[in-house]
Amino acid sequence: MDDLAAQGGVEGVAAAELRQFIERIERLEEEKTTLQDDIKEVMAEAKGRGYDTKIIRTIVRLRKKDANERKEEEAILELYMNALGMV
Repeated sequence: MDDLAAQGGVEGVAAAELRQFIERIERLEEEKTTLQDDIKEVMAEAKGRGYDTKIIRTIVRLRKKDANERKEEEAILELYMNALGMV
């Protein structure tokens, strides 16, 4: 809102530019929905073939991290589990 105030309020906003931003966001939201649907289909296919989709999601999440991040997370998890007598 500070930018709007500096430009003289809402009237100072270039309507065409604002509309373009909004339309781009809307298109990206549509693409995101399509991609999410595609992921659901792949997960359903994997589940149908007998794979545990919860584990697949965990692996996907872990693969996004580098080796050091994974090791640190695993070490903290093991520490917490030991503290709770789970190991």
